[in-house]
Amino acid sequence: MSYRSSLSAVLADVVAPAAEVTGEQGRFPRAAVTALGHAGLLGLTAPAADGGGGRGCAEAAEVVARTARVCPATAAVLTSHFAAVAALGVYGNPWLRGEIAAGRHLATLALGDIGPEGLRAEEGTGRWHLRPRGGGSTAVRSGGVVALRARRYGVVAAGEADSYLWSSEALEPSRPTVPGSLSGRNRRTDRGTVTLWVVPAHAPDLFVPARPDGGGPGGSGTSSVCADPVLVPADAMLGPDRGGGDIVLGVVRPWLLELTAAMAAEVPRTREVPCGEHGFADARTGTGPSRSAGAGDVRSGAGPAGAARSEDAGLAPAGRSAGTLAPT
Repeated sequence: MSYRSSLSAVLADVVAPAAEVTGEQGRFPRAAVTALGHAGLLGLTAPAADGGGGRGCAEAAEVVARTARVCPATAAVLTSHFAAVAALGVYGNPWLRGEIAAGRHLATLALGDIGPEGLRAEEGTGRWHLRPRGGGSTAVRSGGVVALRARRYGVVAAGEADSYLWSSEALEPSRPTVPGSLSGRNRRTDRGTVTLWVVPAHAPDLFVPARPDGGGPGGSGTSSVCADPVLVPADAMLGPDRGGGDIVLGVVRPWLLELTAAMAAEVPRTREVPCGEHGFADARTGTGPSRSAGAGDVRSGAGPAGAARSEDAGLAPAGRSAGTLAPT
């Protein structure tokens, strides 16, 4: 069966029947994501050598556009997933690439200050700078462990994805005192001082707000993700240290812009669809009202929405309990 036929079946049998609940009640489209994985659509753009579909950005944009006509929330999730896979399919470890290709792994972007709206050119120099919203992310290494500390805004599928493509400032050696601020150091960051990581959703101390503060289509799970800090193995680095800016500019950003445009072109046609009130542009910039979890808490683990909450910190764990990401 072609990917177009598979998509038609999933949209008709799974996505469309749940679209109203997804939009009106802000429920993450978990059944849709699972069905898309089983149909080979989550692995559509994974390299054929890894067992994926081997398709490119044009096919991914077609999938996003058709999905957006039925449910923008699901389309937003696919947009972030495909953009992340563009980098993970090249730089991810073999096990992770295989899981993505098999449709068992949902990835998302947690780039924060290096999203499409956060990159600015320095006029006359040819240099790109990051314009942080609330500061960058620190990465401090101690032996084989790296402590990542940041608050990432506008993350689609926060608390629902299996892994996050995470950005930080360049790796630092261990030091006696780690800054206490979630947002790290507030300074302009050159593209050559950015490093990328694969952060598993089940990493301890990775949290999303109990009451999400992100934008995006209702049900897309768009919210902040907080690391205060999160410890990951040193080999969770994606690509070389200080090479993250080039990967984002050369690989992730082109996919994200094309996929976002494909979705945005369909949003006006979905005004009668309950989950189509907000555009994905809100999810990128973190603006607009959040409908990702209604008035309750975000989903954590395999339980229903609102099942987990931290009364003290107003945070809920960002990971899902299914062990879908091996140590990176």
